[in-house]
Amino acid sequence: MFGLFFFVLFTPGVSEFLCTSSDLDISYTFCDSTAHAFMFNLTPCSLMNESIWKAALTWIPRSDITFLEVVFNVWYNGDKALHWKEILCSGADDEYSVCGMLKGETIAAEFNIKGVRIKFPKGNYNVILQGFSGDSENNTIVCLNFTMIVKQDAF
Repeated sequence: MFGLFFFVLFTPGVSEFLCTSSDLDISYTFCDSTAHAFMFNLTPCSLMNESIWKAALTWIPRSDITFLEVVFNVWYNGDKALHWKEILCSGADDEYSVCGMLKGETIAAEFNIKGVRIKFPKGNYNVILQGFSGDSENNTIVCLNFTMIVKQDAF
């Protein structure tokens, strides 16, 4: 299966399909009203096999990334299912290649997403991914609102 490639200046508030298959639809919007230079690829677009999703990201951030905290909030059929917060870049001994990138530099990364090992029940999932460039959650560097529709139970 093939993922969809996007490398455009997205129109704020417009939902973009990331992938669609017989068992899964994933789309996303940006939370803010500013256009973004962004590309994301995800394969395979399925929850039915046990393989790891392969992701590729190309993005041009609007601020320096010396400090980066990410926050994931997940809702399942309207109920909050997960809240996870992690500091990825602290400015010292950072292990991620994105750490230390400057405003306007192109970030190109490939990584695995192991979440497909989870058996997702049929339903609607909303995932808000926020990235903060300072020690305050007022310094948003990116905010994505993913919608995942699981069309059939994986078990």
